[in-house]
Amino acid sequence: MKYTVDQNGYYGKFGGAFIPEMLYPNVEELRSNYLSIIESQNFKNEFDSLLQNYVGRPTPLFFASRLSEKYKAKIYLKREDLCHTGAHKINNTIGQILLAKRLGKQKIIAETGAGQHGVATATVCALMGMECIVYMGKLDMERQRPNVERMRILGARVEAATSGNMTLKDATNEAMRHWINHPTDTHYIIGSVVGPHPYPDMVARFQSVISAEIKKQLQRETGNPYPDYVVACVGGGSNAAGAYYHFLHDEHVQLIGVEAAGKGVDTPESAATTALGRIGILHGSKSLLMQTDDGQVIEPYSISAGLDYPGIGPLHAHLFDTGRVQFLNVTDEQAMNAGIELSRMEGIIPAIESAHAVAALSQLDLSDEDIVVVNLSGRGDKDLETYIKWGRY
Repeated sequence: MKYTVDQNGYYGKFGGAFIPEMLYPNVEELRSNYLSIIESQNFKNEFDSLLQNYVGRPTPLFFASRLSEKYKAKIYLKREDLCHTGAHKINNTIGQILLAKRLGKQKIIAETGAGQHGVATATVCALMGMECIVYMGKLDMERQRPNVERMRILGARVEAATSGNMTLKDATNEAMRHWINHPTDTHYIIGSVVGPHPYPDMVARFQSVISAEIKKQLQRETGNPYPDYVVACVGGGSNAAGAYYHFLHDEHVQLIGVEAAGKGVDTPESAATTALGRIGILHGSKSLLMQTDDGQVIEPYSISAGLDYPGIGPLHAHLFDTGRVQFLNVTDEQAMNAGIELSRMEGIIPAIESAHAVAALSQLDLSDEDIVVVNLSGRGDKDLETYIKWGRY
């Protein structure tokens, strides 16, 4: 089975580039040039240098001894929360801004939900001296206020999306509209493995540094580069794509995707796309998305601002469709409890997105010898207000 993108931008029956005619030149310029640019030695040298000296890679692979004792398995945490800016998002924004520079772009736009991608985009724009506009849902701006101010301090303009339920989907809509109106001088840094081809493949390649490091680190720690399980939360799915990338064709490695069930998949307030979604087109690609019988997008819900997206990237839709990834879902309550538990047991306060992945450990049938890598995609600083309001600690 093939899990990488084909020459037409599809993963099986998912993917493609369903875009307005006015965006065709932008997307075609990216499609025609991205591989030759990012595979050039000059690009690789600059990308690798910035990942090491600016982002702080490689991030540690930490053996969580108390968590391992509780779940009766060998549990390692891939510490993406220790990246500069506090999450894996910086891996992708470094790659994309280097690409944008080589394409002669002067301005950058982005969308953000939890704010981590927005902060990462504002950070690299400051680093490279480029103008930056970040679109963010009004609701997300309220619940992720520290990240809004971080973006502003870094020099970005943060624009509120006030349509729909004022979260990630709506921010993406606004960013797409901006790009349509400014097609020649602007690059859109999409923050996840979503959007028209080549974005899902491009973002997955930039994030694949995560699984490349996991293999090297496990080899050093255990003598075996292959874990039994890799666990990651999935909203759009960039951290999961990066954590899975170099294991996709190693069928003995079990890949686990964890979606946000919100208040439960049997309620109207959920974001568990694989449990509730059907095939449709959203933000430029064919994938699985939550929609009504007449094709209207259903507004998702999660306590986590980074997981309340109504779809998943086409790679993940293909991985679900083929059974290569087992998708689980975790409620708000389970995620928040897992976040508190990780804080108390290992001294690590996770982003609520990452807490969903930790919560899924209780759903796995683990044995003493199983090696489990949980991708800890971000740190919990941005979520302190949510933890405080939750109050059960």
